[in-house]
Amino acid sequence: MIQSTPSETDATASKMSLDIHDILKILPHRYPLLLIDRVLELKRKESIVAIKNVTINEPFFNGHFPGLPIMPGVLIVEAIAQAGGALLLTEVEDRENKVMVFTGIERAKFRRPVSPGDQLRIEVEVKAWRVVPRMTAAKMEGVAYVAGKRVAEATVSCQLIDSSRGRADNSDDADNDAAAE
Repeated sequence: MIQSTPSETDATASKMSLDIHDILKILPHRYPLLLIDRVLELKRKESIVAIKNVTINEPFFNGHFPGLPIMPGVLIVEAIAQAGGALLLTEVEDRENKVMVFTGIERAKFRRPVSPGDQLRIEVEVKAWRVVPRMTAAKMEGVAYVAGKRVAEATVSCQLIDSSRGRADNSDDADNDAAAE
């Protein structure tokens, strides 16, 4: 009988929940832009439910708005995308070399303000997922709730890219610097 040891990717993807340590292994985001704290439910390639604990210590509350702290809607959409990214990146073997980037936002609606002390419940469902050579893309619908009430929703599209794609090659810079002298 042949036994195989499940990879870390398989083990993470099959868990029904993820704590912050698991999330940090999956997503490249860090403070102050990591916007999910826990995954409550994960159904591989289908859906994810995550939470974001909103605190007064969030850096955006200093200016949005003084005396009336409201979480910016664009960050709620980013939290939806990060939850979806966590779901999709669990399926990617070499995710440490990949980044999931936005390619579109549709039908974003903001229904109620999100304030310090709220717990944002983010539910994301995969609507389309396409893998072709050298490209992985997805479309997901997300809804954010506070205390059972819908506060925001959006359909987000994203694409998986190599994380080295946006980095400059220092050897070319050295050649350019030498040519400029």
